[in-house]
Amino acid sequence: MRKPALYSPSARPAAPRDGAQGGGSQAVEAASVVPPAAPPRRWRAAAGRAASSPRLMWSALVLLAALLAASVWHNGARGPRALTQKDIDAAVLRTLTTQNLPSPAARAAEKIRPAVVRVMSYGKNAKGETVEQGVGTGVVIVDKGVILTNLHVVQGAQSIKVVFSDGSESVATISGVQAHNDLAVLQAHTIPDDMIAATMRSTGDLVPGDEVVAVGFPFGIGPSTSAGVISGFGRAFKSPEGEQEIGNLIQFDAAANPGNSGGPLVTMDGEVVGIVTGILNPTSHRTFVGIGFAVPIESAASAAGLPPF
Repeated sequence: MRKPALYSPSARPAAPRDGAQGGGSQAVEAASVVPPAAPPRRWRAAAGRAASSPRLMWSALVLLAALLAASVWHNGARGPRALTQKDIDAAVLRTLTTQNLPSPAARAAEKIRPAVVRVMSYGKNAKGETVEQGVGTGVVIVDKGVILTNLHVVQGAQSIKVVFSDGSESVATISGVQAHNDLAVLQAHTIPDDMIAATMRSTGDLVPGDEVVAVGFPFGIGPSTSAGVISGFGRAFKSPEGEQEIGNLIQFDAAANPGNSGGPLVTMDGEVVGIVTGILNPTSHRTFVGIGFAVPIESAASAAGLPPF
C-alpha cells in the first residue's frame, strides 16, 4: 500500500502578505523567534546525576547496547517463512490450471523427431528414367549418420536419398543388412552439423499395455505421429508381398500405414524400442486395421553392429 507523503515543517519565516500594516514585519519576526522549551526538571536532574556518575552513564550505555543486540538477534532468528507442502501444492495447482502442458505422446514425438528421416529409394523405369520407387522412414541411431530402416524400403534401389528433420538431404548407401528381420542399415554421406541420434532402450521390462508412439511418413505424409499401446510380444508376421516369416515381433496398435516402415516405435520417454516393419493386411487395401508389428530394438541394433543392451 502506497504511503502518504510526509512533509517536514519549514524553518523559513512566512513572507508578509500584501497590504500588511507597517511594523507587521517586525511583529512576525518577533513572533517567530520562540525560545526553545526547557526540558522537564526531572530530566535535568537525571542528566546531572549521569554526568556526575560515570558508572551510571556506562551502565545506561551497556543496557542500551544489550537491548539493541537482542532486537537484532530476534529479527534475524525469525528469518523468512519456510515453504510448506501446502505452498508447493498450491503453486503446482496454479501452474496446472493456468498452463496447457503437452501430452505424453507429444513430448515423446518431440524428443524423437530430430532423429527421424524420410527414406526415398529410386530406380529406372522402362524408358530408363530415374523414378521414385518407394518411400519409407528411418531413424538415426549413431550421430555419424548411421540409420536403421526396413530392407523392403530400399531393396533393389539404384540410389537412396534421406531427408533429415531440418530439411537437409543426403545420398545414402546400404552398409548392412539383416534380411531375416527385414532390416537395412544406411550410411548418410552428408549429415547436419547438429545431428541428434535417437536413444535406444531395452524391451526387457516392457509389458502389454505400455504406451508407445510411432513416428514416420505414412503414404509419404509427415512426419506423422500416432499413439497406442503394446499389444503383445513374440508375434510372427509374413507380409503378403513376401514368403519370409518374421518372428519375435512386438505387436502394437498405434496407427501405421505404408510409409511408416522403418520408423521408430518409442516409449513415452521418446526412447526407441522397435523398428516398425509391417501391418496386418486381411484385405488388399493395405490400410491399418489395428495390428502393427515392430522388430525389437535389440535385434535391430545388432544389425548395425551395436552391442546388446
